Amino acid sequence: MPTATQLVINVENKPGVLAQVSSMLGAAGVNIKAFSAAEATGPGKLRLIVSDLERARAALNAGNMQFEEESVLVLSLENKPGALGEVVKHLKDSHINITCGYCTPSREGRRALVVLTVSDTQKALDVLKGKSLDEF
Repeated sequence: MPTATQLVINVENKPGVLAQVSSMLGAAGVNIKAFSAAEATGPGKLRLIVSDLERARAALNAGNMQFEEESVLVLSLENKPGALGEVVKHLKDSHINITCGYCTPSREGRRALVVLTVSDTQKALDVLKGKSLDEF
């Protein structure tokens, strides 16, 4: 089961912010593999998983865009009822808190990509090891 480094950008929730960030990364040749832009009034958090972390860092720094990094689990689950529930039950039973999560079904619809920020990434990896979770 893979982990990834997610970029977290604190931004004002206003028109054009996602366009600015995605254009900046696109110009640097960085593909956005997943993102979350949760609803917020005022400041919010834009979370991104990108194809090239080093280039993304350089592009954001060049654009004076402040960001943080966090480790996330990236899971590929069967796109069926209860698949997510099974995974999060293992985490709950191990007292691992999920602090952020988002997902999308794959284009074919058979798998769902799930990104989770958890209170203890290494423990979560140990708990979920061998659970037939594919790579992102």
